[in-house]
Amino acid sequence: MKLTRLVGQCDEGECPAIYATDRGTLAVQGSRLADHGLDLPAHESLVEIPIELIRKAVRDNLI
Repeated sequence: MKLTRLVGQCDEGECPAIYATDRGTLAVQGSRLADHGLDLPAHESLVEIPIELIRKAVRDNLI
């Protein structure tokens, strides 16, 4: 899978970010949430990102 970084909060690659994939989907990088109380399938995770990342991606017409 090829990822193209759309927006992020830092340049080092270890901060929350949103990527476009070559499959026409988005991938989100953020802090993994553990104490959410949801029953998720083993192949899924929840991550937390600042809402400003979504706002910036929309404002800049990236998504």
